[in-house]
Amino acid sequence: MRIVIADDAVLFREGLASLLSSAGFSVVGCTGDAVGLLDLVRGEHPDVAIADIRMPPDGELAGLRAALEIRRELPGTGVLVLSQHVELRHAVDLLTNGGGVGYLLKERVVRSEELFDAVRRVATGGSAIDPEIVSLLLRRRRAPDPLERLTPREREVLALMAEGRSNQAIARRLAVETRTVEGVVGTIFGKLAFEPAADDHRRVLAVLAYLRA
Repeated sequence: MRIVIADDAVLFREGLASLLSSAGFSVVGCTGDAVGLLDLVRGEHPDVAIADIRMPPDGELAGLRAALEIRRELPGTGVLVLSQHVELRHAVDLLTNGGGVGYLLKERVVRSEELFDAVRRVATGGSAIDPEIVSLLLRRRRAPDPLERLTPREREVLALMAEGRSNQAIARRLAVETRTVEGVVGTIFGKLAFEPAADDHRRVLAVLAYLRA
């Protein structure tokens, strides 16, 4: 099994390479930055790329961005993020990108066999997710849907608004008075917290909220 490693901490990087090699894995390249990681993966076509999240060139999320790029460009290459940082939003981006991915926290890998097992699972299209990250993801509160506050009739009117229909056309469609539709539309604006403003077209904002939902 061919592995490449990217981590800007040279002692950790070389120590990890030695550990994997002693277990029978073939470490075909090591690098200390995200650009080098992409070059290694494109040149070596490894089974698994192991990467930290934060590394040069910008010291921020370059490693995670490189991991996402690898998943897009070379989906047959497994990616195992091995980091001391938890980046939930980006973890979701990575973990919802199909199989062959993993995200482990360095300080929580207490046995070498845990790491070896994670590498094998990622290489074969499986996943390896740290339980702490799973717990954090499960605790994330889903952003509330603003349309949940609308009644079925208000949703119906909003759907017709999204079709580009005027209040008069909606009234004809629903067989009600135009002023009734106007009242419903006003209620929709209120529930969606769209107050009158010179620079905003509340009807457009309401339709955009509907389309996003």
